[in-house]
Amino acid sequence: MNITRLHRTIGVKVGHVQVGGGAPVVVQSMTSTDTADIAGTAAQIAALATAGSEIVRVTVNVPEAAAAVPEIKRRLLGEGCTVPIVGDFHYNGHLLLTRYPDCAAALDKYRINPGNVGTGVRRDEQFAMICAVAREHDKPVRIGVNGGSLNQELVMHRMQENTDRQLGRSSDDIINDCMVESAITSTGLALEAGLRDDQIIISCKVSRPLHLIDVYRKLSRATRQPLHLGLTEAGMGIKGLVWSSSAMGLLLHEGIGDTIRVSLTPRPGGDRCEEVYAACELLQALGLRAFSPSVTACPGCGRTTSSTFQELAQRIQGYIRERMPAWKREYEGVETMTLAVMGCVVNGPGESKAANIGISLPGTGEAPNCPVFIDGRHALTMRGTYEELALQFQGLVEDYVSSHYARLEAAVTPSA
Repeated sequence: MNITRLHRTIGVKVGHVQVGGGAPVVVQSMTSTDTADIAGTAAQIAALATAGSEIVRVTVNVPEAAAAVPEIKRRLLGEGCTVPIVGDFHYNGHLLLTRYPDCAAALDKYRINPGNVGTGVRRDEQFAMICAVAREHDKPVRIGVNGGSLNQELVMHRMQENTDRQLGRSSDDIINDCMVESAITSTGLALEAGLRDDQIIISCKVSRPLHLIDVYRKLSRATRQPLHLGLTEAGMGIKGLVWSSSAMGLLLHEGIGDTIRVSLTPRPGGDRCEEVYAACELLQALGLRAFSPSVTACPGCGRTTSSTFQELAQRIQGYIRERMPAWKREYEGVETMTLAVMGCVVNGPGESKAANIGISLPGTGEAPNCPVFIDGRHALTMRGTYEELALQFQGLVEDYVSSHYARLEAAVTPSA
């Protein structure tokens, strides 16, 4: 399935990655480390990139963070990690970028929040200072408007106008329109400050799905700039996933959104990479990108009182994530592979036949046989313990990858 990109945008280069201009939708994420912690931040950036993040943003809020950025970039490049790094600036970005030119040079993009640049005349001056640095270093910027930090002068002016003219508009509608107005006005200021059209990306992030849909539909009609799409402060776990995907999925299906982040609140001690996996799965579910082999798995019912199929599905999903970085370097098209781990005879054989490799485990009271299908044909029947089944199935996956996908030239060692 191909979704037509209805929002025709200008292409913007962020490092070696193009955003907009007909390029595939790009996955982004953000570190949660103290950027002054060079080793910790570099390690998390590398982990996010390995998980599938194609652009990573870091907080640059204090001099120590700005001073650390060049060394973080050097360490990553030394490890072969070329993921573009974005600096997230609030309140003092104009000072940090001018006082730490090595930071400005090392970053691949600057994120500016118009509501947090300053007030009155100083806001425009300080915004122009950041644009001047971007112009000097030929860096793109993201003009990132947030509902929680919207320019209050603009909001109060529009609220008063609504009252004086008896327009009867809700406060939510006014705030949504203010976000779009702030983004468009700030884009105009950036162009006046000397930035090119192909140096500007826009976002207008809110925390409610219906508001996000409203804002981005309006934004897509008002500009040709690439749009960074995301539901801010989406929340934890299931809530964050459902709220993000309900709004972002609809907008992406309408062709709106050129780069995305799923802003999940991780569990204490949780894995920051979960938000990357979520973004990749969202794009893959819509047929916009393919990042990794997909696993169809049985949800379970009264026929599947054993947990074996659940354990096997979880293990295979983890195995794929572990092996995918190497497969991606070595084989072309492996991300399109499909697998199925099913729990009983009702849908098991049918779903297994529809996958490249599928296994149908026995349900309660069924014979202890596990038919395996490869490209729709019954290839073998497995029996044994869970560990034996898991190892055999992983072996089949490895054999399928090596025999069905072309080796990339860079992965072929020249003969002596």
